[in-house]
Amino acid sequence: MDAAPWHVGELRAQALSGADHIPGGAGIRSVMPDQHRDFFASLPFMVAATLDEAGAPMATLLTGRPGFVGSPDPTTLSIAAHSADPAGRRLVAGAPIGLLGIQPDTRRRNRANGVVTAAGPDGLTVQVAQSFGNCPQYIHPRHVMADRRVAIHAEPFQGLDARARKQVAAADTFFVATSSGPGVENGGVDVSHRGGPPGFVRVAGDVLTIPDYRGNRYFNTLGNLLLEPSAALLFVDFANGELLQLQGTAEVAWGEHDLPGAERTWRFTVTGGWRGPAGLYA
Repeated sequence: MDAAPWHVGELRAQALSGADHIPGGAGIRSVMPDQHRDFFASLPFMVAATLDEAGAPMATLLTGRPGFVGSPDPTTLSIAAHSADPAGRRLVAGAPIGLLGIQPDTRRRNRANGVVTAAGPDGLTVQVAQSFGNCPQYIHPRHVMADRRVAIHAEPFQGLDARARKQVAAADTFFVATSSGPGVENGGVDVSHRGGPPGFVRVAGDVLTIPDYRGNRYFNTLGNLLLEPSAALLFVDFANGELLQLQGTAEVAWGEHDLPGAERTWRFTVTGGWRGPAGLYA
């Protein structure tokens, strides 16, 4: 892949960050290295992002026994799983997809973005367009197992209800799905990990304030948000196995803030979401 595979939003975010060094992008490849292919095959779950009927990001979990993800060649992933929640039902042939593989016990994570080329009751086939790794920062070590006996169903809600606020306020981890919007060169759908101490996400009514800590300087998430403010946040309560998916809009605050350790913050206004069993436990 080109040494600078950034889209216009990522370039703008890199400039707004004031960083004195921005990576050249050589770590973002158009093919998956064997290390990533083997890593994906070892996982019991992956986080997936796509778009709803209005073009807004959504997120879900794909779970199975280790080996449920295969890679017949360096640009293809075969995933023997599907989700019946609203996001999972959007993973059809032709849909954009962002994938995150994360192994909390070893603190490893890798991402693959592309398009669904086939979908059915046995799972998905994905054509990978971008493959890249992330550092282990902010990953909380835990041993995660999948329970495929759980029947996934989604309970929708509007705004941010008291039960959702409680789960968010206790979380030390969530996943964020974003999109560059249509027609953006080097753009697409992406899903990333965020972590911090329990309670690192502040809750006030239907608004979440989220610290943005120092990372890889790619600014994939914030670059997307500069072009398309719609986003989805996925929280998993690993103790009771509950999934919480929130949809809404985000705005990045590049100036001063009072959140310890953060370089900047972003505010996420919740419009609605759903909850249900995650099919995961730790």
